[in-house]
Amino acid sequence: MFSQTTEYALRAMACLALKPGSLVSAGTLAEQTKVPSNYLAKVLQTLAQAGLIDGRRGVGGGYKLARPASEINLLEVINAVSEVRRITTCPLGLTNHGPSLCPLHKRADAAAAAVIEIYGKSTLQNLLDDPKSNKPLCDEHATQQLTVSGRPKEPAGTR
Repeated sequence: MFSQTTEYALRAMACLALKPGSLVSAGTLAEQTKVPSNYLAKVLQTLAQAGLIDGRRGVGGGYKLARPASEINLLEVINAVSEVRRITTCPLGLTNHGPSLCPLHKRADAAAAAVIEIYGKSTLQNLLDDPKSNKPLCDEHATQQLTVSGRPKEPAGTR
C-alpha cells in the first residue's frame, strides 16, 4: 500500500524513537532498518527538511528525533515522503461524474480517509508502548546493540 520510501522512512523513525535524545549514525540506521545506505541518506534528508529529525555531521554525528516520539504521529512521517490525499473529484477528469465519485474512487477515498485517521492518531511512542506487540525492528538483540554517535554502546559496568 505504501511506497518503499515511505516504509523506509517509518523504519528509520521507529529506530530513532528507540534511542530518544541519542545521535544514531547513518550506518547504524541503515544496518538496523535494513535499508541501503545511499537510499537511506536521501530519506533522512527528506525527514530533516520536514523538521522530523535533526542531524549532525562529522565524528560523533548522527541523527535523532527533532521532537519527542509522543509528539510525532505516523501520518507526519508518511506525508514527509509521500503525501496521503483524499479524493474529492474524479481523478480522470470525467465531466459526466460531476461532483460524485464513481464506486471505485469512493472506495479509494474511503481507504485514504482510514489511513489518515489511523496514522494521524498513532505516534512513534505508541509503537514503542504497545504491550501486545514486538518492538519496532523486532530483533531484540539488534536494537540493544544500536550504535550511539557511531560507537558501539558499552555494556554496563565495563569501565
